[in-house]
Amino acid sequence: MPCIRWKQGEYQALLRLKLEAKDSTTPLFEIPEIGWDFESQEEAKTIDEHLEKFGKRFSEKWSYRWAFVDLKMIDPNERMKDGRHPMQFVFDGVRKYEGWAIPVTGIGRDNAYQKAVAQIISQDHASLCLRVAIEEVSSNEFNSELETLLSKLSVQPEECHLVLDLEAPNFEPLDGFIKMLQSLIAKLPHLERWRTFTICGTSFPETMGQLKVGVQILKRYEWVVYKMLIKRLGARERKPAFGDYVVAHPETSKVDMRLVKPAASIRYTIDDAWYVVKGQNVRDHGTAQYVKHCAVLVSSGLFAGNDFSVGDEYVRNCALGKVRPGRLTTWRWVGTNHHIEKTVRDVASFAGF
Repeated sequence: MPCIRWKQGEYQALLRLKLEAKDSTTPLFEIPEIGWDFESQEEAKTIDEHLEKFGKRFSEKWSYRWAFVDLKMIDPNERMKDGRHPMQFVFDGVRKYEGWAIPVTGIGRDNAYQKAVAQIISQDHASLCLRVAIEEVSSNEFNSELETLLSKLSVQPEECHLVLDLEAPNFEPLDGFIKMLQSLIAKLPHLERWRTFTICGTSFPETMGQLKVGVQILKRYEWVVYKMLIKRLGARERKPAFGDYVVAHPETSKVDMRLVKPAASIRYTIDDAWYVVKGQNVRDHGTAQYVKHCAVLVSSGLFAGNDFSVGDEYVRNCALGKVRPGRLTTWRWVGTNHHIEKTVRDVASFAGF
């Protein structure tokens, strides 16, 4: 279950996945917040403009497959011009274009959000994705709050997909973190009844500014921890599915893009780690540096081969000068596309499928 921000680079990566990877993936789409115009000091779009194309693009890019859709990043006070809640508008759009989506909610969402979710479940006869955080599960009130929410939405655990969202914790020391995770899982009520159960998290850096220019290998703690956890769980204990934030960090911040100089970087997933090639900023040094980055990756001994994914094919062709270096969104779809293909195969191999 890749947790993916609904942006051009990310949904283009999904569109270009191979059929087997698509069939083995149920993404959780987070619709991003409305961008901020720092010059006018107001939101760059209206909520209608921000969401108007979602339903059509969802069907075009994900081709009538199931996905979870979460609007937690949208300001809870936003309403469409016609008065509809943004959640209702989004699912009306998905329904219009015959897409298959499951609404995501959590304990902390406001009453209007929960009411919109309840209407969607009733109208679509759909299941629900319930997303809970470490802090929420650790609370003494968690069980009662959970039962209250299930009652409010008129759903049973069998109708819910439970996601334990670790976000971006400190995974070290690994042994202590896994013990904490086991205790949290043991605390979850109805564990055997949830329709699906997934653990999602990441150790990817919050910003590329944290990394030095050059090649670095960053450990994928979420994948390492997941494998260790599965091995430690007893034969009769429920095994969670694997989820992550692909090649990104879950935190977002309003940044004045007029002042930001993003670096040309390739985020490439390998066994238990990411191979990151970071260059100079693209504003001053251009995107031609991606050609050298690709050549470095291809000759690293860690390149999976141009047939591994569409993203890998682009890397090889860029190194050979057969395609243009593209833009920053190009390298987001390349990295995301390769990551999902790699993770699907890793999970299948680990699970013995």
